[in-house]
Amino acid sequence: MSNNRYHHNNHSQHSYNSTGSNNHHHYMNGDGKDEYHQSVVRLTNGYNLKPLDNVAVPDMCLFCFEVLDCELNNLEGPSAPKFTNEAYPLFVTWKTGRDKRLRGCIGTFSAMHLHSGLREYALTSALKDSRFSPISRDELPKLTVSVSILQNFEEAHGHLDWTLGVHGIRIEFLNERGCKRTATYLPQVATEQGWDQVQTIDSLLRKGGLRAAITPETRKSIKLTRYRSQEIQMNYKEYREIMERRGQYGRVQC
Repeated sequence: MSNNRYHHNNHSQHSYNSTGSNNHHHYMNGDGKDEYHQSVVRLTNGYNLKPLDNVAVPDMCLFCFEVLDCELNNLEGPSAPKFTNEAYPLFVTWKTGRDKRLRGCIGTFSAMHLHSGLREYALTSALKDSRFSPISRDELPKLTVSVSILQNFEEAHGHLDWTLGVHGIRIEFLNERGCKRTATYLPQVATEQGWDQVQTIDSLLRKGGLRAAITPETRKSIKLTRYRSQEIQMNYKEYREIMERRGQYGRVQC
């Protein structure tokens, strides 16, 4: 897999990760109250957070569903969507069932134009996530899709220099063989799992392939990049209702 694609992993069904030198992706940590001043969020731990660009919209999820729907029904793919085509790093996540078990998640830290990027990763995460069998046509009604648009990448000053529930994190480290490994969690993973910062870091190290004992020195040796994410979700029922209102569902599902 290319060096700019990352996998979300199925930790307790909701954690995301990537393993291996060519795979990357996972979550974040922190607590503290937010204070707002002149459009900048000032956290009690001292972080100053720039506002996120307002990018993620429901039509991105709709588009991902339509792309997958057309693919599974052997139809021509949808035309270009109307949302912005600016370039951002992105992830597409598919979950299934009422408990929203992870079914596939792959994305990229390279900025991609959103029309082609979401088209590509809607299918890649649904059909080519090596941890799962490809999603089938019969599974469509059980699916929920989530689109994450990544922004505000910053090199952290140490492995704890990020905030739980605010930042996603990507780590780089050397394994016991001296090989560079990477792993990432999106912002929501740690809080969904109930992890603190150290638990999140340790989970990422394991998912990145570290087999040796994890010591304080191991954690301090990590190179950590923090980022933020806009996430938007849609389930299949919502997708179908919108398509029917627009008079397009008969064209997609024939």
